Amino acid sequence: MKILVLPGDGIGPEITDATLDVLAAADRHLGLGLEFETRAIGLASLKTGGTTLPAEVMTRIPQVDGVLLGPVSHYEYPSRAEGGINPSAELRTVFELFANVRPCRSRPELSLLRAPMDLVIVRETTEGFYSDRNMHAGTGEFMPDPDLALSVRKVSAKAAERVAVAAFELARGRRRKVTAVHKANVLKLSDGLFLREVRKVAERYPDVELEELIVDATAALLIRTPDRFDVLVTTNMFGDILSDEASELSGGLGLGGSINAGHDLCVGQAQHGSAPDIAGLGVANPTSLILSAAMLLDWRGRRDDDPGLVKAAELITTAVDTVLDDPATRTRDLGGTLGTAGFAEAVAHALTKVSAR
Repeated sequence: MKILVLPGDGIGPEITDATLDVLAAADRHLGLGLEFETRAIGLASLKTGGTTLPAEVMTRIPQVDGVLLGPVSHYEYPSRAEGGINPSAELRTVFELFANVRPCRSRPELSLLRAPMDLVIVRETTEGFYSDRNMHAGTGEFMPDPDLALSVRKVSAKAAERVAVAAFELARGRRRKVTAVHKANVLKLSDGLFLREVRKVAERYPDVELEELIVDATAALLIRTPDRFDVLVTTNMFGDILSDEASELSGGLGLGGSINAGHDLCVGQAQHGSAPDIAGLGVANPTSLILSAAMLLDWRGRRDDDPGLVKAAELITTAVDTVLDDPATRTRDLGGTLGTAGFAEAVAHALTKVSAR
């Protein structure tokens, strides 16, 4: 499996190195045949090549088996005309990575919840309220005059249908329940269209329960009764907000994996940002990117019917759980003493033990 590695900005290079150490350990023990190719993006490529996302990187992506994307500081980028392209958004739209999949599972001693959480949020990522990806030309935000700003929301039947399929397929392998999150009581046309397509997909999955829930109620129930949820499917902005809420409640943004998947390509990407304030200090928690890499292996393994990749994903996830369960082997943000490299070493060591069972 050939993986294109794009370290990104801030803590990106550090947590990427840590993730590659874990993947290398899995490769050694399971003989996966992993190959890594690293290319510069973000502020590094802007400095040397005048763009945050070089054309040669975009050309290379369809030629590999998967992409590992570190966090990016796109808020600090210049305008697109000056080379400031948001790599995350560009990959999602150009390669139609329509499903952002974020598992949220509460962890002992780290969760803020009274009841256990074990759910997955499937978020549509190619349109919605995101003005950088919902227009053929130009941006979805504009100002007719200096004191009036307008924003266009895009919801298409195609995008709603395919993200709904992704959610129902996922639920079929879990507890067979999908919650469609919406605001159709106010956004009657756009969320009404989204719900129409989800309901049509639900008819193809009679073995999976469909629940419909307004977004503000969902935000409250994630705190009060998180154990009622299995798979949630929703539009771009609602999914972005709810997945951050769920991750924080379950233990923190840095503890959950994330992939952006289409029909032919998957990108493993950490849930959190680039944290430039701690960049270079060696203290960043690499858990999210490590788990995202495991999800990438799992996606590719299931797509290509490769049990070795699926097994590697399971072992990496179990190894991370083992390390996080022990307060002595947690990173400093979780009350432990380990830095970025030390945590990766602990996970690699745990993986060796797990694989020997």
